[in-house]
Amino acid sequence: MEAHYPKYLLYCLLIAGSWLFSCLLHFQYVHLSLSSSFAAAPRRAALVVLPAALDASFLPAPAVEAADDDKRWSASSPVVAAASPSPSSSPSSSPPPPPPSCEGRYVYMLEIPSRFDMLRDCVPGSPLFDDMWSWCAITVNAGLGPKINGSAGGDTKTGIIIPSTGWYSTDQYALEVIFHNRMRRRYECLTSDPSAATAVYVPYYPALELHQHLCGYNATARDGPSQAFLRWLSSQPTWAALGGRDHFMVAAKTTWMFRRDPTGGDDNGGCGNNFLGQPETSNMTVLTYESSIWAPLDIAVPYPSYFHPSSAGEVSTWQARARASQRRFLFAFAGARRAKGQLAIRDRVFDVCESAAAARGTCGLVDCSHGLEGSITCRTAARLVALFASARFCLQPRGDSFMRRSSIDSVMAGCVPVFFHRASTLEAQYRWHEPAAEQGGGRRRRRYYVLLDADDVLEGRVDIEEELSRYSDEEVAEMREEVIRMIPRFLYRDPRVRFEFEGEEVMRDAFDITMDGVMDRMRRIKNGEDVTLKGVVDDGGDDAMAAARDS
Repeated sequence: MEAHYPKYLLYCLLIAGSWLFSCLLHFQYVHLSLSSSFAAAPRRAALVVLPAALDASFLPAPAVEAADDDKRWSASSPVVAAASPSPSSSPSSSPPPPPPSCEGRYVYMLEIPSRFDMLRDCVPGSPLFDDMWSWCAITVNAGLGPKINGSAGGDTKTGIIIPSTGWYSTDQYALEVIFHNRMRRRYECLTSDPSAATAVYVPYYPALELHQHLCGYNATARDGPSQAFLRWLSSQPTWAALGGRDHFMVAAKTTWMFRRDPTGGDDNGGCGNNFLGQPETSNMTVLTYESSIWAPLDIAVPYPSYFHPSSAGEVSTWQARARASQRRFLFAFAGARRAKGQLAIRDRVFDVCESAAAARGTCGLVDCSHGLEGSITCRTAARLVALFASARFCLQPRGDSFMRRSSIDSVMAGCVPVFFHRASTLEAQYRWHEPAAEQGGGRRRRRYYVLLDADDVLEGRVDIEEELSRYSDEEVAEMREEVIRMIPRFLYRDPRVRFEFEGEEVMRDAFDITMDGVMDRMRRIKNGEDVTLKGVVDDGGDDAMAAARDS
């Protein structure tokens, strides 16, 4: 028997080991079961959103990081706001109702692959920020541009000095960046659930993409990149639901720059691309600086000016300053002539202003005609704001298209705009933002602009200075007050900060009003209603389609 002890001992060890191993497995099973039972509710409540450029079929468990090539702003972009809806946490419970302010206002923001990101090289420390020709500069301060030193300029005769806060050297084509930053940082109704969203926001930058080959390139160079993006976009699951009709985006140029006629014989020349002529974009709502009177789905929104306040107090302070400004000029103009007299109305405005300035000192002029120096001069906020704030009327003849950023700059300065084409008026273009859109409290809407017929001016039937001189001080004051009231509706607040209001009054800016319009439009589309704009003014016809450059 003693000889069998080692064998029995081995048997006992095997049996004990098997029992111990079984216990460990049983414990692990119980532990996992308990863990999964506690974690089940949150895991079901959270929607896992896979990167749009990846196929979910080959991905392992939910917590997968997308490849760098298919991630955009992943470190800084919130995926879902606190107000986002979530499915029920258990079969027997009901989801909490969403906040009333977000009912019908949820937006799902697509994640764009980095290969379509125009700012992918604009990383901290990059020398591109020091290159005056690089668009990285417009990304500074969330797209607002470099901050303006309040003591850096102004007009000592009028006392108009740009304040030390809220003013930036904003590029006129920066709205794509500003809008995206405002959406991802401050829009309270973002959701990670596409099925809960009223609209899908596409944070693509078509104007920046076009700007790198704006003019003189062949059709492939101008159209190819945006067509590749649209192919990607139309392959996404969000597109399938309504064929893109619930998608919207910002294109920070005038609509004409995206409507180059491919049959127009300019395949190897000219300017612009055919981004808005593609089948995909014909279904989307596209926000541009100037809308097409023939395209019902691209809507005009205001150019960004230089004023981006962080509180209602900054707005009211500036309004008071603009209201008190001494207007020593009857009228003013800032702009450039066109080569070979291509825009006769501009030449006439120049001639009238130069003559009035020399003979009577009644016109203030900033001439932007002298190449790079003139362009820089006309982008100097301090000089432009001081000029417009020292004039009663600001002349706004059409440029290469009907709308000009100068029109918005004049509003910011409390200067009554003078238009020469009906299609140039804020009333015709910016329907969501123009004061007629919101007239509450029984207040009678007052006229706030002057419209002179360009043909009458060119043919000598109307003299600009004589016509503007007919307005009494009281009439000008009433129009100016209406313009100053409009300032909040045409500015874009600083997207980096939570805006501070005074008391319970809420100040809605251009972004807020735009989102109101987009949400209403999307709800109507989903209800099968006609969203075609009514009463669009046809002024200029085919001349507008021939526009080759932005104003």
